[in-house]
Amino acid sequence: MGDRFSAQDRFAVGAQYIGGELRPGTSGQQHTVIDPATGEQVLTYDLASSADVDAAVAAASAAFPGWAGATPGERSDAMHRFAAVLTERAEEFAQAESLQCGKPIKLSREFDVPGSIDNTAYFAGAARHLQGQSAGEYSADHTSYVRREPIGVVGSIAPWNYPLQMAAWKVLPAIAAGNTIVLKPAELTPLTSLLFAQAATDAGIPDGVVNIITGAGRDAGEHLVGHADVAMTSFTGSTAVGKRVAEIATSTVKRLHLELGGKAPFVVFDDADLEAAVHGAVAGALINTGQDCTAATRAYVQRPLYDAFVQGVADLMETVRLGDPFDASTDLGPLISHAQRDRVAGFVDRARGYARVVTGGTAPDNDGAYYRPTLIADAAQDSEIVQAEIFGPVLVVLPFDSDDEGIRLANDTPYGLAASAWSRDVYRTGRATREIQAGCVWINDHIPILSEMPHGGYKASGFGKDMSAYSFEEYTQVKHVMYDNTAVARKDWHRTVFGTR
Repeated sequence: MGDRFSAQDRFAVGAQYIGGELRPGTSGQQHTVIDPATGEQVLTYDLASSADVDAAVAAASAAFPGWAGATPGERSDAMHRFAAVLTERAEEFAQAESLQCGKPIKLSREFDVPGSIDNTAYFAGAARHLQGQSAGEYSADHTSYVRREPIGVVGSIAPWNYPLQMAAWKVLPAIAAGNTIVLKPAELTPLTSLLFAQAATDAGIPDGVVNIITGAGRDAGEHLVGHADVAMTSFTGSTAVGKRVAEIATSTVKRLHLELGGKAPFVVFDDADLEAAVHGAVAGALINTGQDCTAATRAYVQRPLYDAFVQGVADLMETVRLGDPFDASTDLGPLISHAQRDRVAGFVDRARGYARVVTGGTAPDNDGAYYRPTLIADAAQDSEIVQAEIFGPVLVVLPFDSDDEGIRLANDTPYGLAASAWSRDVYRTGRATREIQAGCVWINDHIPILSEMPHGGYKASGFGKDMSAYSFEEYTQVKHVMYDNTAVARKDWHRTVFGTR
């Protein structure tokens, strides 16, 4: 077992980060972060109150004029230093992330942390490319151009499944565009969000630009979304909670970005490389113990390959090693909590009444919130196990006959965040990319993401984009500026109000 991050020592002052310093929450309520691998206590801290939210928003509001007024080059330089600080502290971030989430340390070290550092480096460069449309004379008497300006204070809410990466996805485009931010991480997983904000300060990003509020969703979260001085809300989480966030944000007429649930289809055509599809399905379904809104959850396999695919996935799942997240050989860690494990088990147990559990479907006998990799077959398309977001290490597989049927089934859920299609035929894959309704469609792979490419969904999976230059559409206002070129006091159009030609 490797070294563990000492959260109680690191955040002894408190788990709120406001105006460049740690503070205790003032709600009078406490929360305890639990290591889901052992059930042991990691950190007990005071939750934020609405007054703490007000203080964080005030700090962000005070910092906004100076940060928005900095040149793109100045913001870029600060963010390059930010990336360098994160690189120096990479192991600390990996340990903290694995401790609070139960992620295998190899996932934290090789995916979450380097991905977040790369995001930071990307947005450091992108900060210098906030460009509008070229100036021009779009009427005979005027010159027009477009300014792209920051919105103001952003109030964001991040989930517990990827605490570090979601903090990065919320904070980086916001501050690269010149905004300031108050981020509320999940109460279960505040550690790396707090470390991220401290690293920003240590890199020279001014106090108040990045603030962290750690409190309950119904208290701190709703107050942040509805705050009159918050100009924009970005939320990642379940579709059900997203609807509540939208309700509150709409009442204040603020900008809204939602990245919500998913139920990603994994479509295998009969000419696919079977070995590649089997390995892709297991990796895509079990990433982060299946607690990933883009995880492969519904495999549709054309009938000639169906039986071999089911057997291959079951065999490979049985080789996956559950264990201590700090053991470098561990493949699969626990779910985030025992409550989440029981929720996943409930889906599987109910499915036994109408489907076949091919492998898995049980929890090992230990103190952690573990659940074995599970494959389910013979379920109906309209069944709960196919339609609902489970958020655990569970893959359901169904057969299809024609290409038309495969694509129709892939689109047959309310969600549309991600999907993949597996085939050697460029025409089949081209059709899949055109017709599958999802914000990302992978071909012969499932899960990889890139800082340069946008991430966001269709339908009930939300709207707006994380990462890439497209994210600036969420975090900037577009302003049209129009100059008169004539120096004439009485314009020709004035006759429509008074006088004649």
